[in-house]
Amino acid sequence: MRIGIVCYPTVGGSGVVATEMALALARRGHDVHLLSYDRPARLRRGVPGVRFHQVAVTAYPLFRYPPYDLALATRMLEVREEAGIDLFHVHYAIPHAVSAFLARSMGGDLKFVTTLHGTDITVVGSDRAYLRPTRFALEQSDAVTAVSHYLADETHLVFGGRTPVDVVPNFVDTERFRPGDRRPWAQRADEERILVHASNFRPVKRVADVVRAFAIVRKELPARLVLVGDGPDREHALAVAADLGCQDRVEQVGMQDDLDRTLAQADLFLSASETESFGLSMLEAMACGVPCVSTAVGGVAEVLGNTGRLAPFGEPQALAKAALAILRDPALHGQLAAAARQRAVEHFGTERIVSAYEAIYARVLGRP
Repeated sequence: MRIGIVCYPTVGGSGVVATEMALALARRGHDVHLLSYDRPARLRRGVPGVRFHQVAVTAYPLFRYPPYDLALATRMLEVREEAGIDLFHVHYAIPHAVSAFLARSMGGDLKFVTTLHGTDITVVGSDRAYLRPTRFALEQSDAVTAVSHYLADETHLVFGGRTPVDVVPNFVDTERFRPGDRRPWAQRADEERILVHASNFRPVKRVADVVRAFAIVRKELPARLVLVGDGPDREHALAVAADLGCQDRVEQVGMQDDLDRTLAQADLFLSASETESFGLSMLEAMACGVPCVSTAVGGVAEVLGNTGRLAPFGEPQALAKAALAILRDPALHGQLAAAARQRAVEHFGTERIVSAYEAIYARVLGRP
């Protein structure tokens, strides 16, 4: 098939999944065209079968906010005409699904699948200013998917049940994200536990609560916290670390092209999110054999299963308690690590999930 994929280029889950989807589809012989306003963070150069099309937005003095949705619709139509696109797969409803509908209105029978990733429904889409266009775009989509049952239920709750939603979870490359050769802390001389958090540091990720939980762990055990990523709450999280006196044990490494290597060196992944429709970074940690401790929000339980521990949202003490129970017990840690890897491979491997999307594409196109 000739497939167009539309996404945000940022390191959030939707951009990462869309880019990895493009790469996986190309490896399976599809002709893939990726559209965004900037080159996606995970898009490697020189990949056969994947072509990137930048969406240029012209800023005129009359426009306070440049109309990206219009520029995207035009670019989608151009790419469809140039490359003979069979179908577009748009990740994140606003504005991508609206742009897809506009492109269809301008250029005839354009098929598109919309994948919902979380805040496009729970935050942006439920905003009064965007609720009606989001509902309309979903109703116009040829198929709608959500990354978790939680998100599918939220979609029906917010927008009503008129639009069928297929649940297709995110996936992980289990060959790239795999356990490393680093020995568990119990077999190391310093017994230092390495905790990792990776996100886009938006307020919803509550990175300061991750630091607060870590400060409690640090008082009980030798430990170090590695913060991967960047975003608006980075400085606040580091200020909290300084206030709690653990700044010398908190390492902020910024964006990492080799996140798989960083995760493979960890003993535990820590998440304190206020809402999380899936939790892609946790899945990538699981694939590396790293147990996860997270707040019990959204679709996280669907991802972790019995391979990690959950704590109430907004309670760093409970998060720390759950982490300490694992980090004090080498046998439990080893059991959870093995179970996490097994669950990632069996339920969230690339082949399994990409095949599910291919089946949806075929259904939309009326192909066997």
